[in-house]
Amino acid sequence: MKNDLQIAKEIELKPIIEIAKQLGIEDEVECYGKYKAKIDLSVMNQNKKDGKLVLVTAISPTKAGEGKTTMTVGLGQGFYHIDKKSVIALREPSLGPVMGLKGGATGGGYSQVLPMEDLNLHFTGDIHAITTANNAICALLDNHMYQGNECNIDPTKIVFKRCLDLNDRTLRDITIGQGSKVNGIERKDGFNITVASEIMAILCLATSLEDLKARIGNIIVAYTPDDQPVHVKDLKIEGAIAMLLKDAIKPNLVQTCEHTPAIVHGGPFANIAHGCNSIIATKTALKLGDYVITEAGFGADLGAEKFLDIKCREGKLTPDCVVIVATIRALKMHGGVEYEDLKEENVEALSKGIENLAKHIDSITQFNLPYIVAVNQFTHDTEAELEFLTSWCEQNNHPCEIANVWLNGGAGAKQLATRVVSLIEENNQTFNQIYERNQTLEEKILTIAQKIYGARGVNYTDEAKAQLETIKKLGYEDYLVCMAKTPVSLSDDPKVLGRPTDFDITIREVRISAGAGFIVCLTGNVLTMPGLPKEPAALKMDVTPEGECIGLF
Repeated sequence: MKNDLQIAKEIELKPIIEIAKQLGIEDEVECYGKYKAKIDLSVMNQNKKDGKLVLVTAISPTKAGEGKTTMTVGLGQGFYHIDKKSVIALREPSLGPVMGLKGGATGGGYSQVLPMEDLNLHFTGDIHAITTANNAICALLDNHMYQGNECNIDPTKIVFKRCLDLNDRTLRDITIGQGSKVNGIERKDGFNITVASEIMAILCLATSLEDLKARIGNIIVAYTPDDQPVHVKDLKIEGAIAMLLKDAIKPNLVQTCEHTPAIVHGGPFANIAHGCNSIIATKTALKLGDYVITEAGFGADLGAEKFLDIKCREGKLTPDCVVIVATIRALKMHGGVEYEDLKEENVEALSKGIENLAKHIDSITQFNLPYIVAVNQFTHDTEAELEFLTSWCEQNNHPCEIANVWLNGGAGAKQLATRVVSLIEENNQTFNQIYERNQTLEEKILTIAQKIYGARGVNYTDEAKAQLETIKKLGYEDYLVCMAKTPVSLSDDPKVLGRPTDFDITIREVRISAGAGFIVCLTGNVLTMPGLPKEPAALKMDVTPEGECIGLF
């Protein structure tokens, strides 16, 4: 059987200008080579009726794979098989997971966005621009202190870190400015991965270049000795930083295996940041397609909750339907089956693991949205297992469709697309978020923990309690909440699979992302700079003398 890279290389791509013509925007794109283009921000503001917005989410991820991006792409292609015009909106892959453990994030099989190699490597340079903008703030901040420190910054209270789009654990805690006095002020520092940075979050939540600049200006970089915040705008550099992002803010146009238009832009991590592609990309897609299919990172407990509570608020978006992706393989893992034994039929384990799916369905119902379970079919799924899952859905009144989009592309999602259209047309529900801005931060956090994770309650470390008090004193209590939690469990313990009960969530640290407009609550052992595994994916990658990539997946 061919792998994803082999399939991708066999697809004859259309010049990107043809995809733009298909959308009627050939005069509003700037080509980056033959198969990629930037879309002008004016498209987002066209006087056209918005299409319908479909969110794709999933159960808690496992090593077995759920194929959420593959299903998103396949469903987008599937709409064309029922004569509906669709546009797909996705995040850009980070080099951290690509070189690390997870691999690429462009779908799989005959449901991929292309060119696959470009997307998984440097693409149009957006993430590098974000890295540079972030690190420019750090360089200008350190220079400000070296040149007299007019803002009276306490070097021990600098909270804005440098970043890099790779997994590099050695950079989590470092010392800078060592040596002679001309090297600057010696202090402790550290790096985040770029996709967990506040600049990435801001780019994806901004609604215009002016909004981007204002949000950058609001970033808190440090505090004075008496704990007064110092912002980027106090350093008078927000204009320069926004300038570095003037091209990166424009969404990117590419295509799928079946030449379906795809807008790929931004890539915040969902376990740390809000896990969605940019508001600008989604709003642009809504002007260009009758149906827009987008995804949010990881399971519904992280990506979907943040999409619905953060992105939809900030972008004034109203989703029309939610697709919840599940696989037999992953549900069996949640039921206790080891990865090596997943090929063996095990309906009993499936019956236990299905509780994870049940909780994610319950989470989506909290938002009062229509939904459908999309079963991403794998080769080794047995008839008995598929029958059990579909019967369980039917008995519990959960709409459900089996889709084989890896092998069959859009044709494999034809029935799923038909059901999504029906659910949207029949919908008489009113979308609502699960908390209000004017609630206390503790109330917002507890609501997420109980309604979305199924937790009993929330505990706070002494450090987190003190940080919450500081946030209240500074006037940020009306900010939204962005939870940083392990993606592999509904709890904050990555070892607990399935649907845990009788557990508490522990908040160990709370950070203000004033530019993004949310408060980040770190739970468990979540790290903002991941490390590489013992055998990183990079070990299997190579490039031929002709420039052909090998080993990307």
